[in-house]
Amino acid sequence: MEYLVAILVPIACGCVLPIMVVWLAIHKKMNETNQRTQIVLAAIEKNPDMDIEELMKKISPKKKLLKEKLLTKLLWGSIITFLGVALIGFCIVQAYVGGMPTAAIQQFSLFGAVLSGIGIAFLVNYYIGKRMLAKEMEAEEQLLVAQAENK
Repeated sequence: MEYLVAILVPIACGCVLPIMVVWLAIHKKMNETNQRTQIVLAAIEKNPDMDIEELMKKISPKKKLLKEKLLTKLLWGSIITFLGVALIGFCIVQAYVGGMPTAAIQQFSLFGAVLSGIGIAFLVNYYIGKRMLAKEMEAEEQLLVAQAENK
C-alpha cells in the first residue's frame, strides 16, 4: 500500500494538479466571455440602435497599466524573497538548536535558496523594467489624464 501511495502522490502533484489548474483558468475565462456575450446579445435585443463598441468597452475587463504590472512584480518579488530568507533562517536556527534531520534541513535550505532566487529575479525585473519603461509609463499617465479631462 505504501508503494502505491509513493507512486500516486507525485503523479497527482506533478500531472493532475497542473492540468486541473490550467483547466480551471481556461474554464473561468470561457465563462467570463460567455457572460459578456450574453450581455451584449440582450442589449442588442432590447435596443438595436445601441453603440456596441461603447458597451464592449464598459463591460470588458480593464487592462493593467505598466505601472500596475511593475508594482505587482515588486510585490511578488518582495513576498517570495521574504519567504525564501525566512525559510533559510528557519533552517539555520534548526541546525543550531537541533531536533531536525540534517537531510531535511538541507532540502529546506535548498528550497529557501530557490525561493530567494526567484524573488530576487522579480525584484531585478521590477527595477530594470522601471528604468526602461519610464517614458512609456509617463505617456500612459498623460493619456489617462487627457481622457479624464475629456469626460
